[in-house]
Amino acid sequence: MSDTITIVGTVGTDPEKKTRNGVTITTFRLASRERRFDKATGAWVDGETNWYTVSAYRRLAEHVFDSVHRRDRVILTGRLHVRNWDNGEKRGTAVDVDADAIGHDLLFGTTAYEADERSSLTTSSTTEDGWAPADADQPGWTSPGVAPGADAGAGAGARASSESQSQPDEADQRPLALAGVEAPF
Repeated sequence: MSDTITIVGTVGTDPEKKTRNGVTITTFRLASRERRFDKATGAWVDGETNWYTVSAYRRLAEHVFDSVHRRDRVILTGRLHVRNWDNGEKRGTAVDVDADAIGHDLLFGTTAYEADERSSLTTSSTTEDGWAPADADQPGWTSPGVAPGADAGAGAGARASSESQSQPDEADQRPLALAGVEAPF
């Protein structure tokens, strides 16, 4: 079984970092406990605790190892793998998660974010995955749904179709920006 899930829980072990075949891997155990309201007693009660072995790879592994510690509350998303095992003496079920993203649960505390210099939006080289960043000067790059060269007299941002040519309101004309991130244009 391999499904994408999101889990909120408490890190139960200190993260361990190792390298296998040149790939950095960080693993830790995560405890997630159901908390529900019991109508009969009128109180919140704890349910069973589920334990997961979480693995992060490559850059995420490095960042997790530097940022996450035992007893931290985290939220993560990843691919769930449930497998049965038998070592001759015992049998059991292992529940593993290959993490896609991990962060601190800000409901219970604060954290300080520090961007990795390799994550810069202004880089002009290819990324670690071999992809080149989009060219901001390319027509239509910042305007989804706009056909390059559509209605040359209309200027940048002309709609690809002439349907519903209503005037955009003031909010539509403001540029979008990520907080704390300098745009490449």
